[in-house]
Amino acid sequence: MSIKVKIPSPLRSYSNGADTIEVEGENVGEALDHLKTKAVGIETRLFKGPALNRFVNVYVNEEDIRFLKNLETPLKDGDAISIVPAIAGGGR
Repeated sequence: MSIKVKIPSPLRSYSNGADTIEVEGENVGEALDHLKTKAVGIETRLFKGPALNRFVNVYVNEEDIRFLKNLETPLKDGDAISIVPAIAGGGR
């Protein structure tokens, strides 16, 4: 099963500049575990312990996994995972 993970610009240093990496996995958690082997070091930006970092949003086919089954969200061949770092800041 082939899943495409879209890598945002701030994390492409872990993917040798690639904007998309193909991985395998029955669910989002497995796919992101596979991503760790292809983009070494990216897990430090994606995870805090076993859970996703709260400043990282993950989508499957444009659906936020927080409103699905989070890391247990099932995947099918051809699905796309998008990693979107949260943007904070502002003020005066």
